[in-house]
Amino acid sequence: MPPGGFEVRGAELMAGGRSVTELAGQLGTPLYIYDRRQIAARVRELRAAMPAGLGLHYAIKANPMPEVVAHLAALVDGLDIASAGELERALAAGVSPARISFAGPGKTDAELRAAALAGVTINLESAGEMRRLAVISEGLGLRARVAIRVNPLFELRQSGMRMGGGPKQFGVDEEQVPALLVELAGLPLEFLGFHIFAGSQILNDDVLIDCLEKTVDLAIRLSANAPETVRYVNLGGGFGIPYFPGETAIDISRIGAALGPLLERGRAACPDAVFAIELGRYLVGEAGLYVTRVVDRKVSRGKTFLVTDGGLHHHLALSGNFGQVIRKNYPLAIAGRMGMEATETADVVGCLCTPLDRLGDNVALPETAVGDLVVVFQSGAYGASASPSGFLGHAPAAEVLV
Repeated sequence: MPPGGFEVRGAELMAGGRSVTELAGQLGTPLYIYDRRQIAARVRELRAAMPAGLGLHYAIKANPMPEVVAHLAALVDGLDIASAGELERALAAGVSPARISFAGPGKTDAELRAAALAGVTINLESAGEMRRLAVISEGLGLRARVAIRVNPLFELRQSGMRMGGGPKQFGVDEEQVPALLVELAGLPLEFLGFHIFAGSQILNDDVLIDCLEKTVDLAIRLSANAPETVRYVNLGGGFGIPYFPGETAIDISRIGAALGPLLERGRAACPDAVFAIELGRYLVGEAGLYVTRVVDRKVSRGKTFLVTDGGLHHHLALSGNFGQVIRKNYPLAIAGRMGMEATETADVVGCLCTPLDRLGDNVALPETAVGDLVVVFQSGAYGASASPSGFLGHAPAAEVLV
């Protein structure tokens, strides 16, 4: 896979105008590098492709590095959070609470209280959560801002991770929502609208378009039972990025063209509503690199192993232990040997005492020596924060936004 938006000068890989080798020398390895210009370009591309007036939200869970959050906060219309810790990061980025929404099952009373006091929109995941929040709101003397997270009846079988359809811990089952709205009308809560998120990491345009159509139609049907004017509809996201050979990028122009008439239909039924999409991986995933240094080179019974100072404790998804059914290699290269002919095949492994710590199996590479830098592409999302950094007591990876 080519280096995408990353520049190559001679045999050297660049990020944000800086040499990856230079950055690794200054900051050490293992290291995550995020390119701010690529993130901003992705937002611009989306703005140009999507219908006018569609809100664009960033899901902090994809990459919660404070500098990344602050960079995106100035580019998007809202931030979506999933914990009190992410709430603190969103507020620290200077974002107005009115632009923050809080989703996720199992919110504690302390988290609900903090979110209510801050004035963010709380996406209710169950009747029990709604009732707990109502008691908290009454005790605080305010009406917490809420939306109903809906678990739709439809299921996206071509999504990397299914967030809706069938029994799920996420959201309120579609068929239970009307009764919940009746109960909500009598509680000290300010109803805003709906959050409907069916799946993630979708690479099929037709599946995405069909999902958006079903989501808009569902929001329209549910709005008939709303206790107040619907002012907010989060259509979810699910836009995927290619990681492996044979995968292709989605066509956002085609998706945006299809979404235009759907939004017109939604606005006709809910004229006061702001419609938004929620994206994480799609905004940051391709703008990130994971860089780890080769510390040993060995041959075991005819197979060459490149042993690095990184591993699954920093990048769990890379090892194949974060959702993959069959392990596949992320695209990787040697930072100072870009474009050079592959002359050997090697297994790239991490430094942990487990055979699961694999960065690349049977990878064709230029001859690689101890001290060389292995660079893994598509590493801007679900990397450092989604990995077991405390495993075996190794130091965490450094992170930099350039």
